[in-house]
Amino acid sequence: MAKTTIQVDEDIMRVLEQLKREKDLKSYSDALREILKESKTLKRSELGSLPKLKPFIREKHDRFD
Repeated sequence: MAKTTIQVDEDIMRVLEQLKREKDLKSYSDALREILKESKTLKRSELGSLPKLKPFIREKHDRFD
C-alpha cells in the first residue's frame, strides 16, 4: 500500500484524533475510512417518514392539455 502525506488544519486533526479514540481505531486512515463509510450510508431521517407508503406511479392520463 502506498503512503502519502496530506495537510489538514488543526481542527480537522483534533476531530480525527477524537474519532480514533471514540471508535478505538488504530490509525488516521481508519478514521478517514470510517468517515467515508458513514458519508455513503443513508441516515434514518433520509429513509422517509412513511416507509409503508406505496411508490408513486403516474397515471396514464395525468395532465390536462
